[in-house]
Amino acid sequence: MDSIVSVVEKKEFLRGFLQQFELKRRECAWLLNYLMSDDQIMERVHFVEKAAHTPKALIISTKGVDTIPFSFHKQKHITTDAEKAFHDIRLNQTEDIYIELHFSGAKQYPPFLSVLEDNPYVPENLELAEAFQHEAEKLLERSIWSFKRKQLLQAIDEALDKGDETEFRHLVQELEQYQK
Repeated sequence: MDSIVSVVEKKEFLRGFLQQFELKRRECAWLLNYLMSDDQIMERVHFVEKAAHTPKALIISTKGVDTIPFSFHKQKHITTDAEKAFHDIRLNQTEDIYIELHFSGAKQYPPFLSVLEDNPYVPENLELAEAFQHEAEKLLERSIWSFKRKQLLQAIDEALDKGDETEFRHLVQELEQYQK
């Protein structure tokens, strides 16, 4: 895969990133510094989202975000041992490395956005499926709310027909709570 982001841009980004953010695990800093020390390896480095879908991924987090500190994914194997990742990268320098960074304000951090590439391994329908799932959940919520509201209204009518003021007040109160 030819990189659309230059090695110089990637190195500048990583230098600034390491100066500005504190990683949850310091081994990640030496791993990133190792990558920056070799232009041939940096040619194969790609900053992406959803890196777990790629053949070889480093997922690294800074302090201040609620994600795991580090994981290395290769094919179907996952480890949190940065040393194993280092040795794999050192021994397999012709393989692309996809890096996913988790840090506060990532979506608004221009240096990161300038090196962020599209992940060619994310199934095209994954994002669409997630959107459909979200919409389906909203529809289900609305349907449940509508069903519950109809049941309460029917029970209120029955309480009125029976002249049961206590039950009526209780059901009206429940309907008011449900509508908040």
